[in-house]
Amino acid sequence: MHLINSSLNHALRVPLAAEIHSRPFLQLDAPELITHLAVYRDDSAASGASNMTLQHATLAALCTHFGVTPPSAEAKYFYYDFGRFRLKWECHTEFATYTFAEHPGAALPLEQAFGRMPLEQLPQQWLAGLKGKLMVAAHVVLEQATEPAEIFMQGLSRVFEGNTLAGSKVLQGGELWTDFTIQSDGFSRFVIRDAGMRSQQSGRLVQRVLEIETYRMMALLGLPYAMQAAPSLNAIETELATLAAAMVDTDDAPGGGDQGLAEQALLDRITRLAARIEKLSLDNSYRFSASKAYMGLVKARIDELREVRIEGIPTVEEFMDRRLTPAMNTCEAMASRQEAMAQRIANTNDLLRTRVGIVQELQNRQILQSMNARAAQQLRLQQAVEGLSVAAISYYVIGLFSYTGKAAKVMGLPVNPEILVGALVPFVAAAVWLGLRRMHHKLHAD
Repeated sequence: MHLINSSLNHALRVPLAAEIHSRPFLQLDAPELITHLAVYRDDSAASGASNMTLQHATLAALCTHFGVTPPSAEAKYFYYDFGRFRLKWECHTEFATYTFAEHPGAALPLEQAFGRMPLEQLPQQWLAGLKGKLMVAAHVVLEQATEPAEIFMQGLSRVFEGNTLAGSKVLQGGELWTDFTIQSDGFSRFVIRDAGMRSQQSGRLVQRVLEIETYRMMALLGLPYAMQAAPSLNAIETELATLAAAMVDTDDAPGGGDQGLAEQALLDRITRLAARIEKLSLDNSYRFSASKAYMGLVKARIDELREVRIEGIPTVEEFMDRRLTPAMNTCEAMASRQEAMAQRIANTNDLLRTRVGIVQELQNRQILQSMNARAAQQLRLQQAVEGLSVAAISYYVIGLFSYTGKAAKVMGLPVNPEILVGALVPFVAAAVWLGLRRMHHKLHAD
């Protein structure tokens, strides 16, 4: 029973198992000439087009020129032997790499080797189409070691144009030489010597070196963002200090409506300040996080080199610690400062909102107190009106009894209306008062 196409497999089992084999290194045997290009995503392209779509279009244009079928739109890796050179293509989140390798047949002097790179095999029209998108361009010469490193390094000044070299013995059988500088031809240069490396180590070493160069440049993308963010953070910090001083001044000022209006104005300003720091964070946070991740990859690739010092020459790790680490520290410091500033603004905003809320609660309390006082006045007025109501109702009821007594006297009954009315006044008044009280109790009960 075969399981490759079996329904027993999870839908992602095969692609996930193949993922760790999706980016193999080139099979290289010295002498080799390598050109490496890292093409950044096109920020000026129409919105909606993903980086992978744009990078596939660039690769497809190159394949079409040589009459080669390009890979599918979902492919992230492509390898093909074009005859005159081999191409290894990888698509990443923000960029794609093109590594062209050519076997010259016989070893060449370094000056001639750097002048005969696979770049010459590429169509100039395709290279011109990379305008504004080329992030890394590097030449690598892989050759057999025929003399000691101490003697070999004496002639490298002509190749690296007199710049300070970094180099070391790597992978227990290789040598790496570079200055991490863009030379007059627009390419950075690397010289790798095979001094006893095992099979396939050359390809792994070249890949690690090119990844260091690529990730180094991608990590440095965060530095301009850090430089641009510094003036904005300085301005925000100054304004925040001004707002804090204004809050202290409102504490010393006498209370009243003016203080409430001042705090409302301060709250509006701190809200605008929070919006500014939030926009700054949205603009920079991804770049700073990406730089941190790329720097981690650079350190990991350097550790994989297992460098051994060549006397008098700084190692790649030392070179990066001296040149790259300060730039990354600047990015990390700016990211930390940005987060700290956002937290301080949030704390100030919360404090000011609390103060405004307390002022509003005091105002509401005063309003409720005035409403209670007004209700008490209305109650006293109502009680006074109720007393007058008892007198008025009693007056009209007594009047009715007076007319009844006068009618009875006219009819000949032995009744004195004045005495009758005088005797009924207290009873009628008491009955009216009790009736009103009972009605009020019933209304309150309902």
